[in-house]
Amino acid sequence: MAFKSEELAKAYWRENIGLVLKLLAVWFIVSYGFGIILVDWLNQFTFFGFKLGFWFAQQGSIITFVILIFIYVKRMAALDNKYEVHED
Repeated sequence: MAFKSEELAKAYWRENIGLVLKLLAVWFIVSYGFGIILVDWLNQFTFFGFKLGFWFAQQGSIITFVILIFIYVKRMAALDNKYEVHED
């Protein structure tokens, strides 16, 4: 990656790390919060015949993780284009 200036490089990495932290926060909330901490409360609801807390622990966190990967790819492509460091 070749940036035009040091300031652009810092801005790029600041946005990159900010995105990663936001996505990790969502993943943590879904996998740890819904799958472990709030599991008893969520189990009073059902989703496709399963207790919701169980579903989040078994499937919801995995599905969320895959969705977050696609969001990361799309947002990083936009960020690379914004700072003109995309691959040709």
